[in-house]
Amino acid sequence: MIKRILMLAVAIFAFVVPAARAELKVDIVAGGAEPISVAIQKFEVANGASATDAATIRSVVEADLKRTGLFHIVNHDAFPEFVKMDAMPAFKSWTAIKAAVLVQSKLTKTADGKYQLDFYVWDVAGQEQIEAQSLSASKKSVRRLGHIMADAIYERLTGEVGYFDTQIVFIAETGPIDRRTKRMAIMDQDGYGMRYLSDAKTFVMSPHFSPNMQSIVFLSYYNDDPMVWILDLNTGAQRRLGQFGGMNFAPRFSPDGTRVALSLVKNGITHIYEYDIENNSLKQLTTGDSINTSPSYSPDGRKIAFNSDRSGSQQIHILDIESGAVERITYGAGRYATPAWSPDGQFIAFTKMADDTFYVGVMAPSGKNEKILAGGWFMEAPSWAPGSRRVVYYETERTDDNIERVSHIRSVDITGQNIYDIDLPDGVNGLEPTWSPRLP
Repeated sequence: MIKRILMLAVAIFAFVVPAARAELKVDIVAGGAEPISVAIQKFEVANGASATDAATIRSVVEADLKRTGLFHIVNHDAFPEFVKMDAMPAFKSWTAIKAAVLVQSKLTKTADGKYQLDFYVWDVAGQEQIEAQSLSASKKSVRRLGHIMADAIYERLTGEVGYFDTQIVFIAETGPIDRRTKRMAIMDQDGYGMRYLSDAKTFVMSPHFSPNMQSIVFLSYYNDDPMVWILDLNTGAQRRLGQFGGMNFAPRFSPDGTRVALSLVKNGITHIYEYDIENNSLKQLTTGDSINTSPSYSPDGRKIAFNSDRSGSQQIHILDIESGAVERITYGAGRYATPAWSPDGQFIAFTKMADDTFYVGVMAPSGKNEKILAGGWFMEAPSWAPGSRRVVYYETERTDDNIERVSHIRSVDITGQNIYDIDLPDGVNGLEPTWSPRLP
C-alpha cells in the first residue's frame, strides 16, 4: 500500500513587530532587479537540540532564498559578529559588509521532544526588527521547518505568497528509450525526498493535486484501459473516478475540489466534461465536432481554459461554464496547448509550437501580453507555484546520438529569468510536473 509520509502540522505564532520600511522590498515582477543581500547567522541551539539539525534548517532556508534569484546570501566568513537572540546587532558592522537583512535563529528541544524554532529578521539600514516568529514541529520535520521559515522571510521581503513549503507530483520515467517505465512520483519543491506513488506495472499520466492536498487525480492505463483515477495521499487507496463509456483523460480538480474537469472521447469526438464528485454526475461542457482537451479552471471556478482545433488549428479558448459561451484567446503564429490558469487569476501559462520549436510562456486571460519564458526541442506541461510567480515545466532534450532522450523538470519565474533544474535521482527523467498548493 502506498502511503504518504505525513509531517506534523507546524504552528506559527507571530510576535508584534514594527512596520517594515517601504524601501526594503523586492520587486519580483521587474526583471533584472538587484538581489537583496541576506545574512543568516548560525543557529543557536538549546536544551539538547541537534546542531546538525540546526545546520540543515539554515542550509534549507539559504538554498530556498537563493534559488529565487531575488536574494544574495552573504558568505558566512564575512560576518563581523555573532549576535545572540537577546542582543541588538551592531548595524554599522553589517552595513559595512553590505548586508541588507540579518536573520537570527534559535533551535530549542522542548520538554515533549519536539523542536521550537525562533527567528528574528532585521532591516539593517532601518535598524529595526521587521519579523519575528516561533515555529513548532516534530524532530523529523526539520527540512519543513526550513521551508516554512524561508516562506516567512520571502513573504516579508516581497509581499508575495511563499512557495517553499510545497511539493511537486510528476511522472518519473526510467529505463532504456524503447522500454521506458512511467511511475507517478512526488517530491518536495527542491527535489528532496522523492518517492513513488504508483508501481511499474501500470502506465500513468497527467497527475494533479486536489486543492486540500488530500488526493491526486491522474490518468491510468490499468488493464490497458485509459481512465481517470483518484489516489488518496493519506491511505494510498486508488479508485476509478467513474464509468464514462469512453476513453477519458487530462483531469483537473476545480478550485473547491468538488468537481473534476476532464476530456472524454465518445463516438470519435473529444469533448470536455465536468464530473461532480459528490453527486457522481457527469455534464458535457463543449459541443461540436472538434477536439477539446487540457481543461484548466479559473481560480473562481467559473471558467475553463482549454485547447481546441475548432478554429482549424490548435488554439486556446475560454469557456464560461454557466453560459456555455466560448472565446478564442490565442492568435499568434503557431499552435497553443496545455493552458494553466495562475492561482491569482492574472495569467495563463501555455505551451506553444512554432518553427519546429516548443515554448513555454504566459499571457493575460484575454490572450494579450504574451511572454515567452523558455524554448527548446520539446517542452510542455506548465504548472504554477502558489503566489503565481514561478512556473514548473518539463523539457526533453536530444542526446548527441540523437537516439536517447533526457527529460528535466525546470522552474522559471514570470520574467523569463532564473531558470533552474530540480534535481532528480540518477537515471530518472521527469515529466508532467504539477506544483502543489501550500502544504496544510
